[in-house]
Amino acid sequence: MNIKKYFSIVMGVVLAASVTSCVQKDDWETPPVKCTNKFPAVTMTMADFKAQAPSSGYILINTDQIFDGYVVSSDENGNFYKTISFQDKPENPTVGLQIEVDRANNYADFPVGAHIRINAKGLRLGLDRGVVKIGSVDNTYAIGRIPGPLLSRYMSGVCNGNGLDIATLKPLELANLKLAQDANYLNMLVKVPNVQFSASEMGKKYIDYVGGAGVDTDRSIVDVFGNTTNIRNSGFFTSGSALIPEGKGELTFVVSRYNSSWQMLIRSLNDVQFTGKRFFFEGFDGSLDDNWFAVSITGAQVWNIQQFGNPKPCVVMNGFSGGNNVNEDWLISKPISLQGFTSAALSFETDARYNGNPLEVFVTENYTGNPSTTNWVPLSAILDTNAAAFNTWTYSGDINLNTYVNKSISIAFKYTSTTSAAATWELDNVRVVGN
Repeated sequence: MNIKKYFSIVMGVVLAASVTSCVQKDDWETPPVKCTNKFPAVTMTMADFKAQAPSSGYILINTDQIFDGYVVSSDENGNFYKTISFQDKPENPTVGLQIEVDRANNYADFPVGAHIRINAKGLRLGLDRGVVKIGSVDNTYAIGRIPGPLLSRYMSGVCNGNGLDIATLKPLELANLKLAQDANYLNMLVKVPNVQFSASEMGKKYIDYVGGAGVDTDRSIVDVFGNTTNIRNSGFFTSGSALIPEGKGELTFVVSRYNSSWQMLIRSLNDVQFTGKRFFFEGFDGSLDDNWFAVSITGAQVWNIQQFGNPKPCVVMNGFSGGNNVNEDWLISKPISLQGFTSAALSFETDARYNGNPLEVFVTENYTGNPSTTNWVPLSAILDTNAAAFNTWTYSGDINLNTYVNKSISIAFKYTSTTSAAATWELDNVRVVGN
């Protein structure tokens, strides 16, 4: 229902009643406003409607096909632009869609949770930039934007008594970010626990500014399992100047993508509930010096990021170059705070190739800046033992760090090689997680 139009109707009734009361009686009542559904009952489920979409291109809907949905997006804060995302049920949805609309401020008529009814006759249904959408016939785009004045021809709110039916949405809860990157969840509202912004995003705002103007910005997020994706924020996001939160917690978002790139969308900062302590995670997606000190004691070879990994990339150390070489190289984390934790554990993955010394793992409470003068405590970990092949990634197990809770620590990986043997060691998905 158009809220502004509803308000105008009510005010008109009030004014008319007010004038009448001056000559007839001193009290009056506003007559009830009747809400009438624009479209008749549904003719199909939203899932059946979407199932007609071809694997590429689009089809034109030329018969009355009427179905219901519930709005999950909101352009009130600027992160959605001329598009409305909706799903088939307020909770435990099975399908999501989006409709392209050539107008702004759609939240005023169709707020989050609005029960909507769509008659798709005359619209196109198809795959556009990796997402199934509905929209108008357009000579330029596969799925065009429906002109604002014509939207009511295809879409309307569903009545609940005398007003718009607005449901309380329950986001679909997913265990991790990897699960969210599934086409089945596109345009659905989901929630993932134990998520934080990547370390490389700390100190930044939700969006970047160029010449004082906001620009569309991706911000990397990671879950406690090391899965990553991006939160996409519009240059018009009204909270774009807010600083990225440092903690971890629950993240609610509408699943979206552009072609093959996943770009999750939040409606407002209320979707970011990060009140817990950060965990440490390194998937080596940024610069090595973001979180590490790479210290070479002996040898020309050094730790470096390569496009291998589980998934790509990872950090690699190899003492072979034209032959086996003597090397001693340390990869030492910048301080990791365990303040406020009651338990903590380290884990990582390794992949070894060729014969050579095993990788060594250490922890310290006080890195001096010189590995030789630091008091290191060795840690026992499960390492890859298959030196005959690459891509045999091995999980270290959870290495207990409870001794170090409420302290600041550094984790170190020490590589050594000789003129007799120089193994290649690949390292990925280093995490320190606590409660």
